[in-house]
Amino acid sequence: MELRVQEHGPHVVIVTIDNQPRRNAMPRAMLAELAELWDALERGPCRCIVLTGAGDRAFSAGADMSGDLSAEPAMAAVVSHALLKHHACSKPIVAAVNGDCVGGGLELLLSTDVRAAAPHARFGLPEVRWSIYPFGGATVKLVQQIGYVHAMELLLTARLVDAAEAARIGLVSRVVPAPALMPWALDTAAVIAANSPSAVQAVKRQISSTIAEHALSREALDQALGDQVRASEHFAEGVRAFREKRPPDYR
Repeated sequence: MELRVQEHGPHVVIVTIDNQPRRNAMPRAMLAELAELWDALERGPCRCIVLTGAGDRAFSAGADMSGDLSAEPAMAAVVSHALLKHHACSKPIVAAVNGDCVGGGLELLLSTDVRAAAPHARFGLPEVRWSIYPFGGATVKLVQQIGYVHAMELLLTARLVDAAEAARIGLVSRVVPAPALMPWALDTAAVIAANSPSAVQAVKRQISSTIAEHALSREALDQALGDQVRASEHFAEGVRAFREKRPPDYR
């Protein structure tokens, strides 16, 4: 289980989420490491980041439901920073969605800038099925990026959509055959990195700041709603059902 960081040429860095036995789910320790990594990349010389998952099954399944699920304000701040919920990163991020992208994995995807998916990838926000509040940015960013009705369908039904549907609603820009996905991502990152870093980062900072300010203005409400859901009897049943691999019973 690790975050792999690899330089690709002088100006591109590849970040790979590698926890393949758990479909690249991210435990709290990995999220803390990811938060620190974004800060390091922001200070460093790279001009573009490629983000992907290890293997061919998953980009990321989000939070590791088998581990610590605490979300008090200090931990929530770490998770939010890892998912770039309201952090105005100036370095463009190209996402190569190599497999399933769900929950916090999808919320991380919402903080990337150019995205393509392999045909077998699936996308979704299953949190409400398991009585979890999606506090990683989806309740704000998803509406901004794909529109109200598409966002609400994903958020409220907890259904997964395939790559073709994700492209149709604008969650990714295109579907690329799996063997060509990383070459596409690296080529795209190289094109971006060859442009003026001053101009590129100014554009990215302006747009990211606008989105981040909106998300930050909702942070107190997100925390309150998340605390309310976690305090409910439904939360304990939802997490228990997920771990026991059975449908939850919300009677």
